[in-house]
Amino acid sequence: MRKEIKQQAYAAVDELCALARLRPGDLLAVGCSSSEAVGERIGTHSSEEVARAIFEGVSEAAAKHGVLLAAQCCEHLNRALIVERTTAKQFGLETVNVIPQPKAGGSFAVAAYHAFAEPAAVESLRCQAAAGLDIGATLIGMHLRPVVVPVRLQIRQVGQAAVTAARTRPKFVGGSRAVYDENLL
Repeated sequence: MRKEIKQQAYAAVDELCALARLRPGDLLAVGCSSSEAVGERIGTHSSEEVARAIFEGVSEAAAKHGVLLAAQCCEHLNRALIVERTTAKQFGLETVNVIPQPKAGGSFAVAAYHAFAEPAAVESLRCQAAAGLDIGATLIGMHLRPVVVPVRLQIRQVGQAAVTAARTRPKFVGGSRAVYDENLL
């Protein structure tokens, strides 16, 4: 099961990066309920092993595309995020003092915290993520740029958790005479 879940997570992020046309250095917000991935209600059956497998798949695919990861904590930490300290500096994100735990932050955030070279917790991405992946209805939308576009992936589940993906696009400005760059849609 671990290998299959890791492959599903990898495939979801790999496809999202391609469909969203993410570029190296773009920020990807990922929320994950390991409880949902094992077929239970969110927040009830956290699995550190499953969370590690999902994080490994997610991080390997993100690294392939040069995309920077932000792992969302659960509601008990107000959906703070775990990032590499260099990512926090690059995006001008204020760090906060918290170390996620399985029941206060979630197993996925714990996996990220232990896997990152120099982890940092941030309270918010300030709506700077170019795309997002939600594994198990964790509600990541608050971290995305303002104009969000759903992305339909071939991977619809990681384990037993539903997968929802989104990308962002620049806002349209102007009126009837405006011309838009089709590559940014």
